[in-house]
Amino acid sequence: MRQLDLRSIPLADTRELRRDVLRPYMTVEELAAHEPSEAVAFGAFADDDLVAVGLVGPEGEPGDWRIRGMATKPEARGRGAGTQVLQALVQHAVDHGAKRLWCNARTPALSLYQRAGFTATSEEFETPRIGPHYRMELQAH
Repeated sequence: MRQLDLRSIPLADTRELRRDVLRPYMTVEELAAHEPSEAVAFGAFADDDLVAVGLVGPEGEPGDWRIRGMATKPEARGRGAGTQVLQALVQHAVDHGAKRLWCNARTPALSLYQRAGFTATSEEFETPRIGPHYRMELQAH
């Protein structure tokens, strides 16, 4: 894989990749309707090709921030793109006052979050039309 360029991107730029990877049964407009208003997005690019994305924003108790919409193109998996996006999301949240970060992680992505210091705080649960997940949390330092 080519050198990755990580940067903040508009939410709109994440939607096609998120739809293709995470929710192919939804339209881009439906995805947009589910985005938190305060969410911030980051993307990893290989040259001009957007290969991984994720969102983060305040959600839950005061100081809680949720990571969501993590998606990596299948051909880019296992090469660090998702890890870099996740690190940027965590850092952004911490820089903006997050005390705890959380997400509903798809079971196949569990190791990505564990490597970043997240721990499972639930039993595995099924999200309709999406598949098995765990709630994961990270206490900010």
